[in-house]
Amino acid sequence: MSRELDVKLHPAQLEIFNSEARFKVVSAGRRFGKSRLAAWILIIKALQSEEKDVFYIGPTFQQAKDIMWGMLKELLLGTDLIDTTHENTATMTLTNGRKISLKGSDRPDTLRGVGLAYVVLDEYVSMKVEVWEQIIRPTLADVKGGALFIGTPAGKNHFYDLWMEADKDSNEDWEAFQYNSTDNPLIDPEEIDIARKNMSTQAFRQEFEASFVSFTGGIFKSDWIKTEDEEPEDGNFVMAVDPAGYENVEKERGLKGSKLDETAIAIVKIDGDHWWVKDILHGRWSIKETAKKILSSAIENEVTTVGIEAGALKNAILPYLEDEMRVAGRWVPITDVSHGGKKKTDRITWSLQGRLEHGKISFNPDPSYIKDLEVQLVEFPTKGTHDDIIDALAYIDQVSVADFMHTIELDDDWEPYDDVSGY
Repeated sequence: MSRELDVKLHPAQLEIFNSEARFKVVSAGRRFGKSRLAAWILIIKALQSEEKDVFYIGPTFQQAKDIMWGMLKELLLGTDLIDTTHENTATMTLTNGRKISLKGSDRPDTLRGVGLAYVVLDEYVSMKVEVWEQIIRPTLADVKGGALFIGTPAGKNHFYDLWMEADKDSNEDWEAFQYNSTDNPLIDPEEIDIARKNMSTQAFRQEFEASFVSFTGGIFKSDWIKTEDEEPEDGNFVMAVDPAGYENVEKERGLKGSKLDETAIAIVKIDGDHWWVKDILHGRWSIKETAKKILSSAIENEVTTVGIEAGALKNAILPYLEDEMRVAGRWVPITDVSHGGKKKTDRITWSLQGRLEHGKISFNPDPSYIKDLEVQLVEFPTKGTHDDIIDALAYIDQVSVADFMHTIELDDDWEPYDDVSGY
């Protein structure tokens, strides 16, 4: 028998294991290895504790026992660290006197009245909020114990809210983690591909990519996204820009990057009533970077009009954009696009829903924006989800109107009365 532990974890598990945060919230896809990670953490915390015990809490006691009891015994097999085990109560006493107890959140009375060094709440999404806030959190106060929340998302609920709070820089004791199933190197990628082909996009993203997908959108359907490899021969390129808070400004305000909106630049070729979406650039850039991307994209695609959402953000970027144009010696027409007093939901729906449903918009399949576009379309207009990409695309509707001069057919003998205005 040995007192040595052979802790084997893959790199993503080790990142969580080695984190010094007191409270860790882990959103992970199926088969990531959440339970094995939890088991090792429970063992280590119990061995390190001088006074208090540790709990593993599942949605029910039977689920907790089914998931964790056999794994704990397996990991400690061949060591002399176990003093006693009680099968009925699923309680394991280690040789240092500390206990690892398995519990069910559906029996809250069994969770009261004890002090704890550490607790794991598995599939927290299936538990009532009060289990943590009113029962478990106070038990950690004596010795400043810690907690691990783990699970696979199931929409946007209290688990999502907790993960979002943990991801804030201001919460120094907390840390949030998010991993795909493929972050476990032991999983055969072919199994993931099979699941991808047989599951809906939303279900796959939730179960295997650990995304907090909401199924309450419904305005757009993923099968409306039609791709077209070849650029249409006729038509003009236009661009629409939906600017967001610029990266350097937001850093000064202390905002975390994952919470910021993105600037999105839609590059679309319009031929009559058909749109071919070549690309939608999106990211969090400085003002100067944004200006450079707008101008370089406009020059590369020989766009006839660039629409930028009117307001303070456009006013901030315009001087930089004008500087870039002066340096490049190339000028592009800039026009305002605006919400026009409409709610965002109505504006985006009105601009895109009919066109997508009737195949009047097709997409270049090569760029990396396609996946993010689909996510935003399917989840729109769910609260808390990004819509920057589809917002920029919706503004193409207004840019196409502003660009009408390029579609007017003139008689061969047409001459302007005024050489300056073209009237």
